[in-house]
Formats: sequence, structure tokens, C-alpha cells
Amino acid sequence: MMRLGIDVGGTFTDFVAYDTTTCTLRAWKNMSTPADPTEGILTGLSNASSDQLSGLRLGSTVVTNALLERKGAVVGYVTTEGFRDIPFIGRGNRRHHYDLAWVKPKPFLKRRHAYEVSERIAANGAVLTPLNEDSVRVLARRMRNENQVEAVAVMLMHSYIEPSHERSIRDIFAAEMPDVPVSISYDVLPKWKEHFRSSTTLCDAYVKPIVRRQLGSLRARLDGAGIAAPIVVMRSNGGEMTLDAAAAAPIQMAVSGPTGGVIAAKRVAGLLGIDNVVTLDMGGTSTDVSTIVGGQERFTTDFEIEWGRPVQIPMIDIRTIGAGGGSLARIDTGGMLVVGPQSAGARPGPACYGRGGTEPTVTDANVVLGRIAADNFLGGSMKLDPAAAREAVAGLAAQLGIGVEQTALAIVRIANNTMVGALHTSLTEQGLDPRDFTIMPFGGAGPLHVCDLMQEASIRRAVVPNFPGQFSAFGFILADARVDRHRTVQLSSRAFDEARAEAAMADLVAECLDELRVQGHTDNVTILRSVDMRYAGQNYELNVPVHADSLHHDGRTALWEAFHAQHAARFGFRLGDAVEIITFIVTASVATGAIELPTITKASAAPVQAHRRAVWFEAGWIDTPVYDRGSLLHGHELPGPALVEETASVTVVGPGHRLTVDAHGNLHILDAS
Repeated sequence: MMRLGIDVGGTFTDFVAYDTTTCTLRAWKNMSTPADPTEGILTGLSNASSDQLSGLRLGSTVVTNALLERKGAVVGYVTTEGFRDIPFIGRGNRRHHYDLAWVKPKPFLKRRHAYEVSERIAANGAVLTPLNEDSVRVLARRMRNENQVEAVAVMLMHSYIEPSHERSIRDIFAAEMPDVPVSISYDVLPKWKEHFRSSTTLCDAYVKPIVRRQLGSLRARLDGAGIAAPIVVMRSNGGEMTLDAAAAAPIQMAVSGPTGGVIAAKRVAGLLGIDNVVTLDMGGTSTDVSTIVGGQERFTTDFEIEWGRPVQIPMIDIRTIGAGGGSLARIDTGGMLVVGPQSAGARPGPACYGRGGTEPTVTDANVVLGRIAADNFLGGSMKLDPAAAREAVAGLAAQLGIGVEQTALAIVRIANNTMVGALHTSLTEQGLDPRDFTIMPFGGAGPLHVCDLMQEASIRRAVVPNFPGQFSAFGFILADARVDRHRTVQLSSRAFDEARAEAAMADLVAECLDELRVQGHTDNVTILRSVDMRYAGQNYELNVPVHADSLHHDGRTALWEAFHAQHAARFGFRLGDAVEIITFIVTASVATGAIELPTITKASAAPVQAHRRAVWFEAGWIDTPVYDRGSLLHGHELPGPALVEETASVTVVGPGHRLTVDAHGNLHILDAS
């Protein structure tokens, strides 16, 4: 039986299959079909025997794309009387303080679709004004008769403490408008701070009709193709969710696709005994950077789909930039060469794809430099047009007044500089020393650029994993089941309510276990608890792990001390002031992604070159040996310059670097000195 991971990207759809009987892996990819992602999935599934599939795990960009491109539903927003403008006011800060032409991004709704209802919950959960249910019914019927709203988002004041009013509104709309999905903030984000809660709930409602249609179509078309294997969708936190759960809470898929690469990198790093890794996932449209510190991936709720539009769901901390193989190069109005963030995408794609693209991209530049072979792209299944790539780059070269190769190298260097900025954001700006980290490049384009990035970012070691072009799909089959639950319950060390604290934590644990049970996981559940804490009067919190008995009277002294110690480590001082608990957090997980990674044969002779070709480096054209990755064995060592080709990627070993191969076939790159 085969476990299959599927990563639907902007340019390619990737597949990795693991045979649980033979413990072997197989990977392939095909072009994505942005207008109909299911078509690209079905095309790729033709390479797998449907009767041997035990399960499918899907990472999708449907939510990300809908939010970025603003191609979601028309949302009706329902809130407490007097608070209609929260989504439009947002925060009082600005992205560019001195840019008078800057325009604040708009929320995902129009003001005429924002409505108020008579009700009010106090900050302690007491009902100040009962909900006027008759007025809610009148509002629902009005929205139904106007026939403009396609989804409804409900965010009431202090509903994270007392959700009864939101639930009543949800039930009324379900009765009056049964075909219109409703998102309530208590289900989406039961945390304080109205702007964050309203923004996240609006985003959930905005994409819900699209996700419902696409996932419903996917299941129906899989059934029609005779593929009965169960399918789950990857969450942004690296866990999985059923199709029904994804349709009910689609915002949990906000960064579904990139999580797989971090999961796989963590597993490979653990296998190799590497504690600190920075991942670099360079695909056709974008590059995603994340860190693994001390063997653990990092999580966050501090995410914005665009500036000022937060989405505060639990997710793996991944930073995305607009730099990929398909990033377009152009001359700006100041006469400078710029690369990205605009991308050629899957259609028309880079000029070398021969699909009608004429503007030069990073991929075209690598073809001109000889780093990508025109006759060996995707293992030879897709022929590239090097003349078209050269013609596209030559147009820029003429405007710059320099040679074609120099222009191509400049395009690559500018793309590298953008990625180095992302590496510094994830490392140096977080207080992490790049010299303590190993960079793990993947995505089809990552290994092409890794040696340059090592040099520019002061990173001493790189590991190019197996199947770098399909690494996120590989990560999906390694993922464990995971559920996160957050809820704001404000408590103080001065007047701690033990019963309330224990009830809140118990409720979150029960919710996590219930969702895992729906996914079919009931045994061997690992539960982690933590709380967000701060000194009284502070505006931001620190996350402190807690044990099941930490909230009891005897355990609270250790809890306060743990916060003081963490605050001192982070900010260099500690206070004697009262400590507040703001948010309770529970994570429940079940190990479901265990596989036995295959090993390769020990080398008994020197590696054999497949051929040689001229490759342009800083010093100009160099006659460079080219190796087939499948022929490299454990212990082989290659001095740079060299190229290692495989079906979906090319690893460039630059001058001054050397490459070795480990027992699992991973490629290790070090400075030759």
C-alpha cells in the first residue's frame, strides 16, 4: 500500500509516494492547472495505482491564493452595535511613516455589508444587553432578499469569554439562509483584541465558499476516477484535517503547502543529528524560509496575509518572499534591474518553457548560465528552449549595455540578495547566529542557489535532501496528526481563580481530543499545555509551557518563576509586579508519519561523470563536470565546480565548495577550505 503526499503549487503539482511494504519512495511532478487545481492532481495521480493507495495528504494554495488575489466571496459582517468600523479602522500605525501616497489595504468586505445588532457582553462575560433575536432574523431575511452576500462573518464584543450570542446568530442565519456559510469568531479565534479576531474571522468567511466548492469537487472527481483512498488536507500548523473539517474552518489552511518542507527538514535533520536548520524552499513563484532550533520547528500566530490584515491562527513560522524561479526581471523607472515579486507562473511561465512567455525570469537566467540543461528538465520529459531564454535575457542586456551572461548572472545575484534578506530576517533579527545553522535548500530552484547563499549569509554548511523538487509533498507523508486550541481567559497572580483556570484548560484538552477522534486517532495522544503570560500593564505576552498540575496551588509558584526567568532571558530584566495569564493553549498530537528512510550503497570507486558542459560562474565560462544524482553513492566526494542533476532539480556546487554524500543519499556541501 502507498501513502501519497500531494503539494499543489503555483507552477507545479508535486507527488511523493511511500510504499509501506517495500519502504521505497517515488517522486514525480507535473504542471499545475491554476484554473482547476483538481485537474493537475488527477493528471499526476495517473502515475499511481489507485487500488494501492492507502491515503492521500494534500497541501493546497487555494486559501493563500484567494486571499492574496482577493478572489473570495462577498462577505456580510455582523457585529455589536457601535463597532461596525473595527475592520476598516484596523490599527493606528502605518507601514511607511513618511510615505504620503501610501494607502492602507482594505478589509475583505465592503462597508455596506457591515451590520450591527443590539447586544453586549461585558469583559467578565456578564450579559449587559441581551441579544435581540428578532432583529437578527430581520437582518438575515434582508440579506437573503438582497442576494448579494455569499458568506457571513460574526464578531461580537467579548464573545471569546461568552459565545452564546454568536452561536444564536449562527443558528438564526443557518435557518434563514441555509446555503450561506457562517463563521463566528468564537470558533475561528476565541482570543481577545477585536481587530485581530475580526480580521481572522473575515478571512475565514471570505474563502469558505471557494474551499467548499473545490474540496467537494475534488472528492467527487476522485470518486469518479475510482480513487476511494481517504484524503486529508494539511493545516498551517503541520497537522492534518479531514475535508469536512477543512471546509468548515478553511482559514486553517492559510499556509498549508509550505509546512511540508519544514516537517521533512526536521525529520532529515534529526536523522543526521543536526540541531539547528534554516530551510529555504524556492519554488516557481516564491521562496519560503523557516527555522528549526534545537531540533524543534517554531510556531507563531503573528501572521499577516498582507500588511494590516492579520490571520492569527496557529501555524509553523514561515516567512514568504516573492523570489522564485519564475520571478520576472525588468528595468524599473529609475533604470535599475529588479527581480520579482511578479512571477510568470505556470502560464505562460518562463520564456524557456515555450508556452508564450517572453519576459526573462530567474529560470531563464540559469538556463543562459548553463546551470539548467535544456534537454534534461524534469528528467527530459519537458524540453526547454534555450534560444528563447537567451533572447529574453538579451532584451534586458541591451537596455543595460552589458553582455547576456553578465545580465543573467546579475538576475541570479539580485534574486540571491532578496533571499539573503529573508535569511537574515529569520536568523539575525531573531538573535540567531547564521554560523550555528545548516541551510537546507529545496524546491526545484533551491539547490541551484545554495552555494551563493551560503557565502552571502555566512552559513557554513548545507544539506540538499532527497527529492528537493518535491520536498514539501515528501513532508506531508511524514506529518503527524496535530490539533491546536487557543482561548483567552484573563487571570492574575494577585487573585487567581484556580477552578476557572482548570476548567478552561480541561475544555481545550477535550476539544483537541474530540477533533483527533473525528480524524480516527484515539491512542497514543501527546498533550502539551502552555499559557501566554505578561507583567500587569504590558501589551505583549511570552509563552510559558505548563504541566497538568501547574495551575494547582502547589504548582503556581514554579509557574510564576518560570515566567520571570523567561522574561529575564528575553529582555534582560525581571520585575516583582503581578503576573497575568492571558491565553490558554493546548496542543494534542499523534505520531502518524513514521517511515523507514532508505539507505544507499557504500561507494567503492570514484564517482562517474555523466558528461561535462560549460557553466558561467563569477570568473566566466568554466568547463564543469556533471553528475547524475542517482549514480552517487555513500562516501562520494565532489570538488566544485560541479553540477548534480536529478529529475526535478539541479545542485550547483560552486568553486571553493565541496560536496559529500551520506548514507541516505543527502548531499552535504561545505567550504572547500
